[in-house]
Amino acid sequence: QVQLVESGGGLVQAGGSLRLSCAASGSTLSSFGMGWFRQAPGKEREFVAGITWSAGSTYHADSVKGRFTISRDNAKNTVYLQMNSLKPEDTAVYYCAADAGARWRVVRDPTRYRYWGQGTQVTVSS
Repeated sequence: QVQLVESGGGLVQAGGSLRLSCAASGSTLSSFGMGWFRQAPGKEREFVAGITWSAGSTYHADSVKGRFTISRDNAKNTVYLQMNSLKPEDTAVYYCAADAGARWRVVRDPTRYRYWGQGTQVTVSS
């Protein structure tokens, strides 16, 4: 069992930056592959970025490629999402997720993740 807690969300102007953190407890984070997802009102939850257990492989959705970067610090049991050049369309609740099945290969399907955080709101004003 692992508990995930996201932080770092907030209100930012277009073009600004935020760094989201996802802190894990209850288990060693290195046992899991991690993903960041987001969900805007009225839309389905979508994949943003994923990272394998050793950070040897990452994958970013086309919509955020070149602007967002996922990383992890297993010693701190934390995963990060650095978000730069934010756009109003990035406004959503952002969730981190963990699953042992994603440990070796990035998984983009949210239904494949067992553990989820409660989410953090990111609002980008124009």
